[in-house]
Amino acid sequence: MLKPLVSIIIPTYNRTEYLKYTLESVINQTYPATEIIVVDDGSPNTKTQTLCQHYKNVAYYKIENSGGPATPRNFGFKQSKGQYIAFLDDDDLWLPDKLSKQVKVLEENPDFGIAHSYCDVIDKEGKPTGVSIGRPGSLDVKHGDVSHRMIGNWTLKMPTPLVRRTVIEEVGLFNTEIPAALEDTEYWTRCSFYTKFYYMDESLALYRLHGENISNAKHKYVDLPLYLKDIIVAEKEKGNLSKQSYNKLLLNVCFSQTKHLKINGIKTFVNLFKLNPFWIINFRIWKLIVRRVLRIIFD
Repeated sequence: MLKPLVSIIIPTYNRTEYLKYTLESVINQTYPATEIIVVDDGSPNTKTQTLCQHYKNVAYYKIENSGGPATPRNFGFKQSKGQYIAFLDDDDLWLPDKLSKQVKVLEENPDFGIAHSYCDVIDKEGKPTGVSIGRPGSLDVKHGDVSHRMIGNWTLKMPTPLVRRTVIEEVGLFNTEIPAALEDTEYWTRCSFYTKFYYMDESLALYRLHGENISNAKHKYVDLPLYLKDIIVAEKEKGNLSKQSYNKLLLNVCFSQTKHLKINGIKTFVNLFKLNPFWIINFRIWKLIVRRVLRIIFD
């Protein structure tokens, strides 16, 4: 019996020292039916192309530099043929059974559109740090219809999701207008309004932490709540959210904005007014602000 094809899309930019290990972690998957698509976001040399040529089952494409992973991910999806899609950054790794386990889950649960898990953190040399990310305290937080629990609270960890092609075709592609580091959170949040998430409580990937991580730019996250508001506004306009649900989710987004007080206090207050001018009379938001300010002062 033919197994469904999985397309693995890897955006990269001038990072062959990590990409080699990323590719090997994909090639060494126990799941056999895969296509590997590497999209070079305009690296200034041919090192990436040369590396990819060492692997006969890797398709290499080079595009004009876009400055972030969203455009190469979208380009890669347009080249793909798989029934399932997985995105993998060029510095992260998969454990050998990642795809086998996730394809099995989605094949057995057709009402779920995305399978995901938590991942373990490694350092720049590939050594375990003893830290795991993306593991919830309560499993139902990340399993099932998660849109109302997800927004403003958490996101999928990029090395872990396996997505049905039909979900991407319905939701659309990554938003290229969003700053790099925010586009994945915005995308998975958008997906949560269209499909159920199947959370697998095990580590299926390794997230590499090093000084060049785009996601280390914490100052960029100050504006993330504005993009999350755009999502719920769009869902409300489509008739998918009641006024009560919209107001509850908007409050969650305002709560998430207060997390950025330490990074940029002025921008945080400006954004709160953009999110909801009436936040200023909300006791719960003020209570949270006071708590966060005290933590900043005394930590």
